[in-house]
Amino acid sequence: MADERWSPAAVDLETPNTARIYDYLLGGKDNYAADREVAEQLLAVIPEARTAARENQAFIGRAVRYLAGQGVRQFIDMGSKLPAKGNVHEVVAEVAPDATVLFADGDPVVLAHARALLAGTERAAVVQCDPKHPDAITSDPHVRALIDFGRPVGLVLDRVLHFVDDTAEAAKAVARLHDALSPGSHVVFTHITRDPQPESSGEVGRLFKPTRGHFWGRRRAEIQEIVSSFDLVEPGLTFTSLWRPDRPGGGAAHPERTFTLAGVGRRG
Repeated sequence: MADERWSPAAVDLETPNTARIYDYLLGGKDNYAADREVAEQLLAVIPEARTAARENQAFIGRAVRYLAGQGVRQFIDMGSKLPAKGNVHEVVAEVAPDATVLFADGDPVVLAHARALLAGTERAAVVQCDPKHPDAITSDPHVRALIDFGRPVGLVLDRVLHFVDDTAEAAKAVARLHDALSPGSHVVFTHITRDPQPESSGEVGRLFKPTRGHFWGRRRAEIQEIVSSFDLVEPGLTFTSLWRPDRPGGGAAHPERTFTLAGVGRRG
């Protein structure tokens, strides 16, 4: 657990934080009492929350390895998460050490940790962004100085799209991202779903209100609409543990209890 005597400047330790809650669920140490309290309340509602976090992380790893296998050598990792084992830059370093990785986030805690972790790391950089407006990343001058949008890009929107409250606006943002990327680019995404238990999704949303990072769980059809500008590769939109598992029957015993749908889309 984090030492509460130290934290990045201007960070509120009394307000729970989505990235630090996720860190706690993954067994990390960069979290505080307020985060742990919400995480334990979440586990009371969804006992599988730890499994869901691990399956989410594992999906991202498999998806990034798939993109590297498709020849992608530029990655933008966008979303509220603290550096953890198996993050995008680690996976990329293993399978495509010549690739460039850009870590983008709007959370000061996440940014501080990312900058400390990646200091001196070649072919990796950190920029600030607003995950509620994911399409703005392609026009950021700092991003454009590092990423060549004339070549394929792997864009990771991990737990980002459910923070955009309007489904139509989320779809438009993804469509703008599609248009800004070159052919052969891919988007990797995860999204909290209201299927199969909308009442649990509503309770989780209530628990996360104090984090100032309120999200909107959506039905499968709504998520499909949001990413419709991309061509989903097989197996399409599915629960995280069911997307190309490393071994048959691997992953969560009850995939639907991860409450997270995921996929990889290609820009043709």
